[in-house]
Parts: sequence; structure tokens; C-alpha cells
Amino acid sequence: MKKTVTILGFLALVPAGAALADDDCFVPMAEWHPRDAVAQLAEENGWTPRRIRIDDGCYEIDGRDAQGRRIEVTIHPGTLEVIEFEYEDEDDDD
Repeated sequence: MKKTVTILGFLALVPAGAALADDDCFVPMAEWHPRDAVAQLAEENGWTPRRIRIDDGCYEIDGRDAQGRRIEVTIHPGTLEVIEFEYEDEDDDD
């Protein structure tokens, strides 16, 4: 019983958002920028999108950068802010 009270006390101190993943986007659809705006953002940055999809409530661009390297970019749908930018290994194609 003492353990349960201690654990519940600890959970009460942890902010509610701390348990959520940082790379998820929680934006009402009415506040989303259109997919065309994401494609324009990619073009402005010299990226060639192979695919623009929605993942965990965020836009995700799979494509290539200006140097031809494979990239994966996570974009906030309400602000078009880049949340995460990753270079992908070429070995992932196998």
C-alpha cells in the first residue's frame, strides 16, 4: 500500500505532457497548412520529396536533399516548423 501511495505521489508531480512523445503533433485539422505548403517548403530548402505523409499527427517528408542524400524531415502541420531532420542510410533500400 505504501508503494502505491508513493508512486501516485510521484506521478502527481510529473507534468502531464512529460509522458507524451516530443515528436508528436497535436493540432486540430482546421489549423493545418495544406500539403502544397509543405511541398513549397521542401522546394525552398532544396529538398526533392519522394513522399509527403502524415505520421503521429505531423507531416513527414521522405526524399533527397540538394546533395542527393536521403532525408526524412518531420514538419509541424500548424507552423511548418522543422521538428526533426534526419539523414537516412543508403543501406535502408535493401
